[in-house]
Amino acid sequence: MLAEKIDKITKTWVEAVRIDRQISSSNNLPYSAIQNHVPDVLRAMTTVLSQSQDSNIQSIVQNSLEHGVLRAAQGFAPTEIAREYRLLRQVIFSALETDLLDSTVREVIRVYDVINATIDEAIAQCFKSYVEERLRELQQLQSQAELTNQELTRLVKENQENVSQLAHELKNPLNSIIGYSELILRSSRSTPEVQDSVPHLEHIERVVRNGRQLLRLINDTLEISRYEAGKMKLNPEPTDVRALIDDVFKMLEPLAAAKDLQLVVNCEQAPEKVLTDPLRLQQIVTNLLSNAIRYTPSGTVQLTCQMPSDHQWSIAVRDTGVGIALEDQSRIFDPFFRAGNSDTQVPDSTGLGLAIVSQLVKLMQGEIELVSQVGVGSTFTVILPLQVKISASQSAMP
Repeated sequence: MLAEKIDKITKTWVEAVRIDRQISSSNNLPYSAIQNHVPDVLRAMTTVLSQSQDSNIQSIVQNSLEHGVLRAAQGFAPTEIAREYRLLRQVIFSALETDLLDSTVREVIRVYDVINATIDEAIAQCFKSYVEERLRELQQLQSQAELTNQELTRLVKENQENVSQLAHELKNPLNSIIGYSELILRSSRSTPEVQDSVPHLEHIERVVRNGRQLLRLINDTLEISRYEAGKMKLNPEPTDVRALIDDVFKMLEPLAAAKDLQLVVNCEQAPEKVLTDPLRLQQIVTNLLSNAIRYTPSGTVQLTCQMPSDHQWSIAVRDTGVGIALEDQSRIFDPFFRAGNSDTQVPDSTGLGLAIVSQLVKLMQGEIELVSQVGVGSTFTVILPLQVKISASQSAMP
Protein backbone atom coordinates (compact mmCIF):
# COMPACT_ATOMS: atom_id res chain seq x y z
CA MET A 1 0.00 0.00 0.00
CA LEU A 2 2.79 2.41 0.91
CA ALA A 3 4.79 1.64 -2.26
CA GLU A 4 1.82 2.58 -4.44
CA LYS A 5 1.36 5.93 -2.66
CA ILE A 6 4.96 7.20 -2.47
CA ASP A 7 4.54 9.88 -5.16
CA LYS A 8 1.22 11.06 -3.73
CA ILE A 9 2.59 11.18 -0.17
CA THR A 10 5.67 13.10 -1.31
CA LYS A 11 3.63 15.69 -3.22
CA THR A 12 1.18 16.15 -0.33
CA TRP A 13 4.03 16.52 2.16
CA VAL A 14 5.89 19.11 0.05
CA GLU A 15 2.71 21.20 -0.23
CA ALA A 16 2.12 20.90 3.53
CA VAL A 17 5.66 22.12 4.22
CA ARG A 18 5.25 25.03 1.81
CA ILE A 19 2.05 26.36 3.40
CA ASP A 20 3.13 25.76 7.00
CA ARG A 21 3.88 29.17 8.55
CA GLN A 22 6.19 27.56 11.09
CA ILE A 23 8.59 26.46 8.30
CA SER A 24 9.41 29.84 6.75
CA SER A 25 12.84 28.69 5.49
CA SER A 26 11.11 26.70 2.74
CA ASN A 27 9.32 29.74 1.27
CA ASN A 28 11.75 30.38 -1.59
CA LEU A 29 12.93 26.80 -2.18
CA PRO A 30 12.03 24.85 -5.36
CA TYR A 31 10.06 21.59 -5.16
CA SER A 32 13.15 19.40 -5.49
CA ALA A 33 14.98 21.17 -2.65
CA ILE A 34 12.08 20.59 -0.26
CA GLN A 35 11.43 17.02 -1.41
CA ASN A 36 15.09 16.03 -0.98
CA HIS A 37 15.33 12.56 0.59
CA VAL A 38 11.66 11.78 1.29
CA PRO A 39 10.92 9.41 -1.66
CA ASP A 40 14.05 7.36 -0.85
CA VAL A 41 13.09 7.16 2.84
CA LEU A 42 9.57 6.04 1.92
CA ARG A 43 10.91 3.36 -0.42
CA ALA A 44 13.26 2.12 2.30
CA MET A 45 10.34 2.21 4.75
CA THR A 46 8.45 -0.28 2.55
CA THR A 47 11.27 -2.78 3.00
CA VAL A 48 11.07 -2.35 6.79
CA LEU A 49 7.30 -2.95 6.68
CA SER A 50 7.60 -5.89 4.28
CA GLN A 51 7.90 -9.41 5.67
CA SER A 52 9.15 -10.84 2.38
CA GLN A 53 12.30 -8.77 1.70
CA ASP A 54 15.38 -7.61 3.57
CA SER A 55 15.06 -4.39 5.58
CA ASN A 56 16.92 -1.46 4.00
CA ILE A 57 17.27 0.60 7.18
CA GLN A 58 20.79 1.73 6.15
CA SER A 59 19.28 3.71 3.27
CA ILE A 60 17.09 5.61 5.73
CA VAL A 61 20.12 6.38 7.90
CA GLN A 62 22.22 7.64 4.97
CA ASN A 63 19.45 9.74 3.42
CA SER A 64 18.56 11.30 6.76
CA LEU A 65 22.19 12.23 7.39
CA GLU A 66 22.29 13.96 4.01
CA HIS A 67 18.99 15.70 4.79
CA GLY A 68 20.46 17.22 7.97
CA VAL A 69 23.48 18.60 6.08
CA LEU A 70 21.24 20.08 3.39
CA ARG A 71 18.85 21.70 5.86
CA ALA A 72 21.79 23.27 7.71
CA ALA A 73 23.06 24.73 4.42
CA GLN A 74 19.56 26.01 3.62
CA GLY A 75 19.38 27.85 6.97
CA PHE A 76 16.60 25.80 8.57
CA ALA A 77 16.08 26.14 12.31
CA PRO A 78 15.94 22.89 14.35
CA THR A 79 12.27 23.49 15.18
CA GLU A 80 11.51 23.70 11.43
CA ILE A 81 13.16 20.32 10.81
CA ALA A 82 11.20 18.76 13.67
CA ARG A 83 8.04 20.26 12.16
CA GLU A 84 8.91 18.70 8.76
CA TYR A 85 9.05 15.20 10.21
CA ARG A 86 5.87 15.75 12.20
CA LEU A 87 4.06 16.66 8.97
CA LEU A 88 5.58 13.63 7.21
CA ARG A 89 4.25 11.34 9.92
CA GLN A 90 0.77 12.86 9.63
CA VAL A 91 0.72 12.64 5.82
CA ILE A 92 1.81 8.97 5.79
CA PHE A 93 -0.84 7.87 8.30
CA SER A 94 -3.51 9.92 6.52
CA ALA A 95 -2.64 8.31 3.16
CA LEU A 96 -2.78 4.76 4.61
CA GLU A 97 -5.80 5.26 6.86
CA THR A 98 -8.48 4.00 4.43
CA ASP A 99 -6.50 0.88 3.46
CA LEU A 100 -5.64 0.05 7.08
CA LEU A 101 -9.34 -0.05 7.99
CA ASP A 102 -9.53 -3.37 6.09
CA SER A 103 -6.56 -4.84 8.00
CA THR A 104 -6.50 -6.74 11.27
CA VAL A 105 -5.89 -4.91 14.53
CA ARG A 106 -2.55 -6.69 14.95
CA GLU A 107 -1.42 -5.61 11.47
CA VAL A 108 -2.51 -2.01 12.04
CA ILE A 109 -0.56 -1.85 15.31
CA ARG A 110 2.52 -3.35 13.63
CA VAL A 111 2.36 -0.81 10.78
CA TYR A 112 2.00 2.13 13.16
CA ASP A 113 4.86 0.90 15.36
CA VAL A 114 7.21 0.32 12.40
CA ILE A 115 6.44 3.68 10.75
CA ASN A 116 6.87 5.59 14.02
CA ALA A 117 10.16 3.82 14.81
CA THR A 118 11.46 4.44 11.27
CA ILE A 119 10.62 8.17 11.34
CA ASP A 120 12.14 8.50 14.82
CA GLU A 121 15.36 6.98 13.49
CA ALA A 122 15.30 9.37 10.51
CA ILE A 123 14.86 12.34 12.87
CA ALA A 124 17.75 11.22 15.07
CA GLN A 125 20.13 10.79 12.11
CA CYS A 126 19.04 14.09 10.54
CA PHE A 127 19.66 16.01 13.78
CA LYS A 128 23.03 14.29 14.20
CA SER A 129 24.35 15.54 10.84
CA TYR A 130 22.67 18.94 11.38
CA VAL A 131 24.53 19.37 14.69
CA GLU A 132 27.84 18.40 13.08
CA GLU A 133 27.31 20.90 10.25
CA ARG A 134 26.45 23.70 12.69
CA LEU A 135 29.55 22.90 14.77
CA ARG A 136 31.66 23.07 11.61
CA GLU A 137 30.18 26.50 10.84
CA LEU A 138 30.94 27.59 14.40
CA GLN A 139 34.56 26.53 14.01
CA GLN A 140 34.83 28.59 10.82
CA LEU A 141 33.33 31.60 12.57
CA GLN A 142 35.80 31.25 15.42
CA SER A 143 38.73 31.02 12.99
CA GLN A 144 37.53 34.08 11.10
CA ALA A 145 37.01 35.95 14.36
CA GLU A 146 40.58 35.20 15.44
CA LEU A 147 42.04 36.49 12.16
CA THR A 148 39.86 39.60 12.19
CA ASN A 149 40.69 40.25 15.82
CA GLN A 150 44.41 40.20 15.01
CA GLU A 151 43.87 42.90 12.38
CA LEU A 152 41.68 44.86 14.78
CA THR A 153 44.34 44.80 17.49
CA ARG A 154 46.92 46.16 15.08
CA LEU A 155 44.69 49.01 13.87
CA VAL A 156 43.45 50.23 17.26
CA LYS A 157 46.68 49.73 19.20
CA GLU A 158 47.18 53.46 19.77
CA ASN A 159 43.57 54.16 20.67
CA GLN A 160 43.37 52.88 24.23
CA GLU A 161 40.04 54.49 25.06
CA ASN A 162 38.23 52.79 22.21
CA VAL A 163 39.98 49.50 22.96
CA SER A 164 38.66 49.50 26.53
CA GLN A 165 35.14 50.29 25.34
CA LEU A 166 35.41 47.64 22.64
CA ALA A 167 36.51 45.06 25.21
CA HIS A 168 33.42 45.88 27.26
CA GLU A 169 31.15 45.46 24.22
CA LEU A 170 32.85 42.19 23.23
CA LYS A 171 32.53 40.68 26.70
CA ASN A 172 28.85 39.71 26.62
CA PRO A 173 28.70 37.94 23.23
CA LEU A 174 32.09 36.33 23.84
CA ASN A 175 30.97 34.98 27.22
CA SER A 176 27.85 33.60 25.54
CA ILE A 177 29.97 31.84 22.90
CA ILE A 178 32.22 30.31 25.54
CA GLY A 179 29.35 29.26 27.81
CA TYR A 180 27.23 27.64 25.13
CA SER A 181 30.28 26.05 23.50
CA GLU A 182 31.09 24.34 26.78
CA LEU A 183 27.47 23.21 27.07
CA ILE A 184 27.61 21.75 23.55
CA LEU A 185 30.86 19.92 24.30
CA ARG A 186 29.41 18.39 27.49
CA SER A 187 26.23 17.36 25.69
CA SER A 188 28.16 15.87 22.76
CA ARG A 189 29.97 13.40 25.03
CA SER A 190 26.79 11.32 25.20
CA THR A 191 24.31 10.50 22.46
CA PRO A 192 21.22 12.72 22.98
CA GLU A 193 17.76 11.20 22.80
CA VAL A 194 15.47 12.39 20.02
CA GLN A 195 13.34 14.47 22.36
CA ASP A 196 16.46 16.29 23.58
CA SER A 197 17.72 17.18 20.10
CA VAL A 198 15.79 20.41 19.59
CA PRO A 199 16.97 22.23 22.75
CA HIS A 200 20.49 20.93 22.07
CA LEU A 201 20.39 22.48 18.62
CA GLU A 202 18.93 25.72 19.95
CA HIS A 203 22.10 26.14 22.02
CA ILE A 204 24.13 25.87 18.82
CA GLU A 205 21.88 28.46 17.16
CA ARG A 206 22.62 30.87 20.01
CA VAL A 207 26.34 30.25 19.62
CA VAL A 208 26.23 30.97 15.89
CA ARG A 209 24.05 34.05 16.38
CA ASN A 210 26.38 35.50 19.01
CA GLY A 211 29.39 34.64 16.88
CA ARG A 212 27.93 36.61 14.00
CA GLN A 213 27.18 39.53 16.32
CA LEU A 214 30.79 39.47 17.49
CA LEU A 215 32.06 39.55 13.91
CA ARG A 216 29.72 42.42 13.02
CA LEU A 217 31.01 44.41 15.99
CA ILE A 218 34.62 43.74 15.02
CA ASN A 219 34.03 44.61 11.35
CA ASP A 220 32.27 47.86 12.30
CA THR A 221 35.18 48.77 14.54
CA LEU A 222 37.57 48.06 11.68
CA GLU A 223 35.63 50.53 9.52
CA ILE A 224 35.99 53.19 12.24
CA SER A 225 39.71 52.48 12.56
CA ARG A 226 40.33 52.66 8.80
CA TYR A 227 38.61 56.03 8.62
CA GLU A 228 40.56 57.44 11.57
CA ALA A 229 43.79 56.11 10.05
CA GLY A 230 42.96 57.82 6.75
CA LYS A 231 42.97 54.50 4.89
CA MET A 232 39.39 54.60 3.67
CA LYS A 233 39.35 55.26 -0.09
CA LEU A 234 36.51 56.26 -2.40
CA ASN A 235 35.96 54.53 -5.73
CA PRO A 236 33.40 56.74 -7.51
CA GLU A 237 31.52 55.54 -10.55
CA PRO A 238 28.19 56.36 -12.25
CA THR A 239 25.57 54.87 -9.93
CA ASP A 240 21.87 54.15 -10.40
CA VAL A 241 20.52 55.53 -7.12
CA ARG A 242 17.04 54.08 -7.44
CA ALA A 243 18.27 50.57 -8.20
CA LEU A 244 20.71 50.69 -5.29
CA ILE A 245 18.04 51.83 -2.83
CA ASP A 246 15.65 49.18 -4.18
CA ASP A 247 18.25 46.47 -3.50
CA VAL A 248 18.67 47.66 0.10
CA PHE A 249 14.88 47.84 0.48
CA LYS A 250 14.49 44.19 -0.63
CA MET A 251 17.26 43.11 1.73
CA LEU A 252 15.74 44.82 4.80
CA GLU A 253 12.05 44.29 4.04
CA PRO A 254 11.92 40.94 5.95
CA LEU A 255 13.26 42.69 9.09
CA ALA A 256 10.49 45.28 8.90
CA ALA A 257 7.87 42.62 8.16
CA ALA A 258 8.94 40.63 11.22
CA LYS A 259 7.97 43.65 13.37
CA ASP A 260 4.83 44.46 11.33
CA LEU A 261 6.40 47.78 10.29
CA GLN A 262 5.40 49.55 7.10
CA LEU A 263 8.52 50.20 5.00
CA VAL A 264 7.93 53.00 2.48
CA VAL A 265 10.35 54.20 -0.20
CA ASN A 266 9.75 57.30 -2.33
CA CYS A 267 12.51 57.85 -4.90
CA GLU A 268 10.52 59.65 -7.58
CA GLN A 269 12.60 62.82 -7.14
CA ALA A 270 15.93 61.02 -6.86
CA PRO A 271 18.53 61.67 -9.58
CA GLU A 272 18.78 58.87 -12.10
CA LYS A 273 22.57 58.78 -12.00
CA VAL A 274 25.16 60.19 -9.61
CA LEU A 275 28.95 59.94 -9.56
CA THR A 276 29.65 58.35 -6.21
CA ASP A 277 31.04 55.26 -4.47
CA PRO A 278 28.16 52.72 -4.68
CA LEU A 279 29.54 50.53 -1.87
CA ARG A 280 29.79 53.45 0.59
CA LEU A 281 26.38 54.77 -0.46
CA GLN A 282 24.88 51.34 0.13
CA GLN A 283 26.47 51.26 3.60
CA ILE A 284 24.91 54.62 4.45
CA VAL A 285 21.42 53.64 3.30
CA THR A 286 21.61 50.18 4.92
CA ASN A 287 22.78 51.52 8.28
CA LEU A 288 20.15 54.28 8.38
CA LEU A 289 17.27 51.99 7.44
CA SER A 290 18.31 49.10 9.69
CA ASN A 291 18.84 51.52 12.58
CA ALA A 292 15.35 52.96 12.04
CA ILE A 293 13.80 49.47 11.94
CA ARG A 294 15.69 48.43 15.06
CA TYR A 295 14.45 51.39 17.12
CA THR A 296 10.87 51.47 15.83
CA PRO A 297 8.52 49.18 17.79
CA SER A 298 5.52 49.96 15.57
CA GLY A 299 4.41 52.26 12.78
CA THR A 300 6.35 53.31 9.69
CA VAL A 301 9.89 53.67 8.37
CA GLN A 302 10.06 55.91 5.31
CA LEU A 303 12.93 56.76 2.94
CA THR A 304 12.56 59.83 0.70
CA CYS A 305 14.91 61.23 -1.95
CA GLN A 306 14.93 64.87 -3.08
CA MET A 307 17.02 67.40 -5.03
CA PRO A 308 17.59 70.40 -2.71
CA SER A 309 19.81 72.13 -5.33
CA ASP A 310 21.24 71.70 -8.83
CA HIS A 311 24.41 70.08 -7.51
CA GLN A 312 23.10 68.16 -4.48
CA TRP A 313 20.64 65.41 -3.66
CA SER A 314 19.39 64.09 -0.32
CA ILE A 315 18.20 60.94 1.40
CA ALA A 316 15.85 61.30 4.39
CA VAL A 317 15.00 58.31 6.62
CA ARG A 318 12.06 59.01 8.93
CA ASP A 319 10.68 56.62 11.54
CA THR A 320 7.96 56.56 14.20
CA GLY A 321 10.29 55.02 16.76
CA VAL A 322 11.41 55.82 20.29
CA GLY A 323 13.14 59.08 19.30
CA ILE A 324 16.33 60.63 20.69
CA ALA A 325 16.46 63.03 23.63
CA LEU A 326 17.80 66.53 22.91
CA GLU A 327 20.75 66.06 25.28
CA ASP A 328 21.84 62.91 23.40
CA GLN A 329 21.59 64.29 19.88
CA SER A 330 25.00 65.98 19.95
CA ARG A 331 26.69 62.63 20.71
CA ILE A 332 24.58 60.30 18.59
CA PHE A 333 27.30 60.02 15.91
CA ASP A 334 30.10 59.26 18.42
CA PRO A 335 31.49 55.70 18.28
CA PHE A 336 30.08 53.34 20.93
CA PHE A 337 27.52 55.89 22.13
CA ARG A 338 23.99 54.57 22.56
CA ALA A 339 21.21 57.01 23.36
CA GLY A 340 18.32 56.41 25.73
CA ASN A 341 18.04 54.11 28.73
CA SER A 342 17.77 50.37 29.31
CA ASP A 343 14.09 50.43 28.29
CA THR A 344 14.72 51.99 24.85
CA GLN A 345 18.13 50.56 23.94
CA VAL A 346 18.32 47.53 21.64
CA PRO A 347 20.32 44.61 23.14
CA ASP A 348 22.34 43.82 19.98
CA SER A 349 23.20 47.46 19.19
CA THR A 350 26.94 48.21 19.02
CA GLY A 351 26.74 52.01 18.95
CA LEU A 352 28.82 52.05 15.75
CA GLY A 353 26.27 52.18 12.91
CA LEU A 354 25.56 55.92 13.02
CA ALA A 355 29.25 56.68 13.63
CA ILE A 356 30.09 54.84 10.42
CA VAL A 357 27.33 56.71 8.57
CA SER A 358 28.66 60.06 9.78
CA GLN A 359 32.22 59.26 8.71
CA LEU A 360 31.15 57.94 5.30
CA VAL A 361 29.05 61.06 4.69
CA LYS A 362 32.06 63.26 5.45
CA LEU A 363 34.26 61.12 3.20
CA MET A 364 31.75 61.61 0.38
CA GLN A 365 31.79 65.42 0.90
CA GLY A 366 28.27 65.51 2.31
CA GLU A 367 26.56 66.36 5.57
CA ILE A 368 24.01 64.71 7.84
CA GLU A 369 21.22 66.31 9.86
CA LEU A 370 19.01 64.98 12.65
CA VAL A 371 15.55 65.99 13.80
CA SER A 372 14.12 63.89 16.61
CA GLN A 373 11.60 63.90 19.42
CA VAL A 374 11.26 61.28 22.17
CA GLY A 375 8.17 59.15 21.66
CA VAL A 376 7.49 60.62 18.22
CA GLY A 377 10.38 59.46 16.04
CA SER A 378 13.52 60.58 14.22
CA THR A 379 14.49 61.84 10.78
CA PHE A 380 18.06 61.50 9.51
CA THR A 381 18.77 63.54 6.37
CA VAL A 382 21.94 62.95 4.34
CA ILE A 383 22.86 65.61 1.75
CA LEU A 384 25.38 64.49 -0.88
CA PRO A 385 26.92 66.02 -4.00
CA LEU A 386 25.81 64.76 -7.39
CA GLN A 387 29.48 64.28 -8.25
CA VAL A 388 32.04 63.19 -5.67
CA LYS A 389 35.46 64.77 -6.18
CA ILE A 390 38.60 62.77 -5.52
CA SER A 391 41.44 64.61 -3.79
CA ALA A 392 45.06 64.23 -4.84
CA SER A 393 45.85 62.29 -1.65
CA GLN A 394 43.06 59.78 -2.29
CA SER A 395 44.14 59.35 -5.91
CA ALA A 396 47.66 58.51 -4.79
CA MET A 397 46.43 56.14 -2.06
CA PRO A 398 47.24 52.48 -2.82
